[in-house]
Amino acid sequence: MVGVTIHASNGVETMTVLLLNPGQMGERVGFAAVSSGVDVTWASAGRGAATRERAMRAGLRDAGTLASALASAEVVLSVVPPHAALVTAQQVAAQGFAGVYVDMNAVSPQTGSSVAAALEASGGSYVDGGIIGPPPSKRGDTRLYLAGPAARQVAGLFENSVMDARVLDELAGSTAASALKMAYAGWTKASSALLMNVRALARANNVEQALLDEWDISQPGTQARSAKAATANAFKAWRFIGEMQEIAATMEASGLPDGFHLGAADLYRRLEGFKDDMQAEPEAVYAAIVGPTAGS
Repeated sequence: MVGVTIHASNGVETMTVLLLNPGQMGERVGFAAVSSGVDVTWASAGRGAATRERAMRAGLRDAGTLASALASAEVVLSVVPPHAALVTAQQVAAQGFAGVYVDMNAVSPQTGSSVAAALEASGGSYVDGGIIGPPPSKRGDTRLYLAGPAARQVAGLFENSVMDARVLDELAGSTAASALKMAYAGWTKASSALLMNVRALARANNVEQALLDEWDISQPGTQARSAKAATANAFKAWRFIGEMQEIAATMEASGLPDGFHLGAADLYRRLEGFKDDMQAEPEAVYAAIVGPTAGS
């Protein structure tokens, strides 16, 4: 967890902010705040060595426990896997947090509304956030979209940093950032899943090489894209399961077919064993998708 001071030079009053979970994305969110001139802390209690290393790289100061960090917090930034978004908010609310809670997670507008309800029950308020792009290393890599009454204050945390924070039109609604994230990831991550599933289909029917050869003739570059889809997504597929389910829920609530993304969730579930393995080869990834019954 990360704590931040928003300076008056950023157009907002000075306050203390906590960022939950310096994971791969959270580390860069914390770094962005630090590089914007913000004083950042985190809570090391119960965290592992990898998390400690990320917090150190981001320049975060240790605030001890969640309870002690929340006691002085006026703003909390949540960057956790989608399946943990609501329970994390409930844990924060259970501590009686009455400040501004910013959910930056890949969740549906419905889940965002549940997060908002949990925080409002404890006297807090909610800002909806959606991150589009990779953990940023330079300005322009990634956008943080924000919606809600305190969105402009939150955007001030990232002024002149590697994180491009953008406030959505108030008319778009209080969960607009989540809706935008669902729409964007509904294409990028689900299309990668579809491409991998199609190549796996060919593999399961012993025509994989024939498909690759045909792609080279009629769809140049598709073979390379299918290889990249495997290597770029396998190590983080475990996080995409919940995200695909959140997108499916958003589709259903919008009166649209949800089966595309439920299928993508199943595809990514087959790759859970590659968690954090950034060296996985396409051959191993496709073997895992198809399983031991290929060609039978």
